[in-house]
Amino acid sequence: RRVPLRPVSTLGSGPAAWVAHSPITDPGRHAPLLDAVPADPSEVCRVVAGHVSHYVASGLSFSRERRAELDLRGVEDMLGAILARDPAPLDVPRAPEQRLVGCCRDLTVLAVAALRHHGVPARSRVGFAGYLGEGFWYDHVVLEHFDGVRWVRADPQLPPVHAGLDMRDLDPGAFRTAAQVWLDHRAGRIDEEQILDFGAGPELPFAGAYYVRNYVLLELAHLAGVETLLWDTWGAMLTRPLRRSDDHGLVDRVAEVLLDPDVPLDVLRELLTEPGLDPRRGARILVSPSGVVGQEVQIPG
Repeated sequence: RRVPLRPVSTLGSGPAAWVAHSPITDPGRHAPLLDAVPADPSEVCRVVAGHVSHYVASGLSFSRERRAELDLRGVEDMLGAILARDPAPLDVPRAPEQRLVGCCRDLTVLAVAALRHHGVPARSRVGFAGYLGEGFWYDHVVLEHFDGVRWVRADPQLPPVHAGLDMRDLDPGAFRTAAQVWLDHRAGRIDEEQILDFGAGPELPFAGAYYVRNYVLLELAHLAGVETLLWDTWGAMLTRPLRRSDDHGLVDRVAEVLLDPDVPLDVLRELLTEPGLDPRRGARILVSPSGVVGQEVQIPG
């Protein structure tokens, strides 16, 4: 049974820190349009699902011009693209072929923006889902909102029930954060063969220990309010398989911090200032599904 949302003023300084918009979730000139989106997290998930078509999971074919929408970073720009195609209020779902071309990150960032607009603490959580395909843990971004007692995870990409699971209150065993997977691998609970089943897909080279390691840094950035694209790379990230000479001390320490659901936002932001961890310094798109490769980018913040 879900606990009713409490007013933000009763939450204290911890979760309430995730009410303020980041530069990426700030809807800017489109903020008034979010008034039409209900404040209930389940309803928010329903609404945003009507505005984004996943570039693969939707089964639709998009032109190169449309796929460029995958590289939109900020909610203001994302809403602008949605409204340019159809100016209807945001509580009106669009036809799948008219929706923003995006991915799990975009659905989640839109949901986070809508909840923050209504004063609900919300953030994006980066990790791996075991319910998107048989025998593989797909990289995924889900919504995490505070219900007055605890942080609840929800998947706005999917209907309320998927594969027999509640997508509005995800079981911890269904979605595992990047930090959890990395530390399990480091401790030997996930061996060298099993870690290959964590990544972008079983037929793709983007999987395994190096990929999970990079996702720990993505998880930190998102929690600290820098909600990067999933194809951004920077600093301490690796673009090839692990080597014995690699130093993982910094990533191990980041992962340990991220295990605590109550870690203060200022601690995460301070950690982000350490060399190699801030995506706002020297980031580039490695390989985007839009076709962009190796492009230097400026991430707001």
